Amino acid sequence: MSTTLYAVVDPSTGELVKEYPTATDAQIEAAVAAAAKAHREWSRTSTVADRAALIRRVAELHVERKDELARIIQREMGKPLDQSVGEVEFSASIYEYYADNAEKFLADEPITLLDGDGSALIRRSSVGVLLGIMPWNYPYYQVARFAGPNLTLGNTIVLKHAPQCPESAAALQQIFTDAGYPEGAYVNIYATNEQIAGIIADPRIQGVSLTGSERAGAAVAEIAGRNLKKVVLELGGSDPFIVLSSDDLDATVEAAVDGRFENTGQACNAAKRIIVAESVYDTFLDKFTAKVLAKSEGLAPLSSVAAAERLEDQVNRAVEAGAELTTNGSRKGAFYPPGVLTNVPADYREELFGPVASVYKVADEDAAIELANDTPFGLGSYVYTTDDAQAARVADKIEAGMVFVNAVGAEGVELPFGGVKRSGFGRELGRFGIDEFVNKKLIRIG
Repeated sequence: MSTTLYAVVDPSTGELVKEYPTATDAQIEAAVAAAAKAHREWSRTSTVADRAALIRRVAELHVERKDELARIIQREMGKPLDQSVGEVEFSASIYEYYADNAEKFLADEPITLLDGDGSALIRRSSVGVLLGIMPWNYPYYQVARFAGPNLTLGNTIVLKHAPQCPESAAALQQIFTDAGYPEGAYVNIYATNEQIAGIIADPRIQGVSLTGSERAGAAVAEIAGRNLKKVVLELGGSDPFIVLSSDDLDATVEAAVDGRFENTGQACNAAKRIIVAESVYDTFLDKFTAKVLAKSEGLAPLSSVAAAERLEDQVNRAVEAGAELTTNGSRKGAFYPPGVLTNVPADYREELFGPVASVYKVADEDAAIELANDTPFGLGSYVYTTDDAQAARVADKIEAGMVFVNAVGAEGVELPFGGVKRSGFGRELGRFGIDEFVNKKLIRIG
């Protein structure tokens, strides 16, 4: 195909920086063939220690090149430079974590036999070529969550990045090449959606991991299901941030702002619905709104003009449905002013991907839980309270894959990440991240 789908467009200026040609069908076939060959040869002859050393070198190269890598994603999707550097460093720590723990995670696991006759064990091994489909909001981190554990396990990877992230995709390909991986172990492709559908159906592909929208997740899962391929999906979220009590309301407000506005509000697990008990609601709302409006100074752009236009449309429809918007400006290109929505109608359930927070008042703990769970999503959640017993109760009742109590930004390389309901299924990071695309082979000896 001659159509150029992949391009770097600086959202702060709207400037087209560079276009990248979409892969031809022949290039796609070569990529899948190379990945299959690498699995047949490299994966089956390399040891866990060999693969851990390679992934450790990937971590080192991220650190060595972090300034260059950070500038690339700032140019591609507008992430503030300090957050871009932080993303590269966190990605490096993910690779390092799997290098440090690979032998422990992949060690044979004995099974105690009920009759005691002989022995049995589980031996973990790779399954083959995996397809990764990645989003634009965390161009390095999302790849690290997928590639780190799976390359260490011995799976090989064909990676399709978001169309607006071709430069960071190329930079990552260079890192895996420079780290010493054989050809085909990690292959970047600038593929179309039609080509991706063909790759999923290809019998050489053994699994698919996607981070993206519900629509994309449903489309990928449908094709994968028809072809009996396992999928891991990390989709959208409408994460509640529940405030029931606080002994330092200013700190709680600051946490709510941080939870909502990291990456300019463009995170799947951002605190999107702020749910506040009426006993502290008025004071909280005043302080929170002031902090939000103050973020107008030095605001970063959203990832694209289209993203800002989409958010503007969503907010306008919420206001038309009865919500009240407090803000200090209007959209200018990809720049969208921070704002607070209140009196949001109960049936308005859209995920807002940007610097707008919805704040709800509830009577008590039970009402907070009911509202928190009244969403098709179930990714993350946050609970702030001074009552430890209440925190435990609420955490148990929230329908989500993750609950953070009195903490934001507390994700870690060792902590599993993933959701339930329409937020997807499967887990990344930690021990669980290396246990998704794996053959847990039983070896029973009589």
